[in-house]
Amino acid sequence: MAAPRGTKGSEPAAKVEGRLVVTQVRSGIGTKPKHRGTLRALGLGRIGQSNDLPDRPEIRGMIARVPHLVTVSEEQTA
Repeated sequence: MAAPRGTKGSEPAAKVEGRLVVTQVRSGIGTKPKHRGTLRALGLGRIGQSNDLPDRPEIRGMIARVPHLVTVSEEQTA
């Protein structure tokens, strides 16, 4: 009998990924609707609000869309 699809024996070692603390520093009022949606997807909605997110390419891409509205600080987790 064949192995189930998607399994190739050993699993790859879990990568230790960092964390990003994203803080909204400017208002989304008057910005494009996609920018406002990106802020909501990042878990932000008010000036001064912060969210701790995993450091992944998808998150980095969202941050790259609204760099003028947020600040980012990196945390390393062990």
